[in-house]
Amino acid sequence: MLLSRRRFLQAGSALGAAVSMGAFANVPFSQGDEKPKLTPPAGSVDCHMHLYDGRYPAAPNATLFPPDASLEDYRQLQQRLGMNRMVIVTPSTYGTDNRILLDGLLRSRGDARGVAVVDGSITDTALASLHSAGVRGIRFNLSVGGAALNDLEPLAARVNELGWNVQVAPGPLLVDLEPRLAKLPARVVIDHMGHVPQPEGLKSAAFTALMRLLDNQNTWVKLSAPYLRSKTGAPLYEDVGTVASALIQHNAERLLWGSDWPHPTLALDQKPDDAALLDLLARWAPDAGTRDLILRDNPVALYGF
Repeated sequence: MLLSRRRFLQAGSALGAAVSMGAFANVPFSQGDEKPKLTPPAGSVDCHMHLYDGRYPAAPNATLFPPDASLEDYRQLQQRLGMNRMVIVTPSTYGTDNRILLDGLLRSRGDARGVAVVDGSITDTALASLHSAGVRGIRFNLSVGGAALNDLEPLAARVNELGWNVQVAPGPLLVDLEPRLAKLPARVVIDHMGHVPQPEGLKSAAFTALMRLLDNQNTWVKLSAPYLRSKTGAPLYEDVGTVASALIQHNAERLLWGSDWPHPTLALDQKPDDAALLDLLARWAPDAGTRDLILRDNPVALYGF
């Protein structure tokens, strides 16, 4: 559920009241207060989270306006989940303004890598500066009607020289984009299980495209945000879980896990239990060695921890 600008302004005061009443337990923007049953291996990485801060202006074409969500808030979630490392992704709210990302990288003291949003006008000097700060990828977010794809190929070639990846939130466009993504020189990361539609699921053209991309060994997929496409809903998101399990069986060495905290597409009263989201991975990947790949080995190699 997208938050309008008016709802964003209302949400700030609502959040303070909710937290004071304990509505979100100990962690902002997350339900529940228990630790997950799944114990992540040391060195695990949450590969998809965002920071928000009202001191930074929203882009003119922004459609999401979540309340402030700080690194200190997120550290509470990490303590609950038993994870220290993260990949901070610049949200669509800020367009190509990556200042909140850079601030988070600086204050994370080596625990984070970043995914920035840039356009074709960025200089090599600016890219080098982002690299020094810990950025290891760029994002094209098509799920909120956002990014211009004219720069996809030239930017992919440039960031590939730095060893970065190109992250895409495809929305409904994955099938159309597949031929272009398959030819990119840079490594490709697909957000949120490719936004495979439901109830079509495994029978959809998007799922077939996702499987082909995984076969080329240059594509990674994030097992994140199951609520985005699920029709069966919480707590198990069984329809999206079927997709996740099939991806894991197909190529576990190209999969990553992400929380999508603070779950910006969901209203304050709809935030999920992040411990329960992590525990879903045990259902999707019953083998501990496979989970170690997804939570630690794959992201450590991809993002250079």
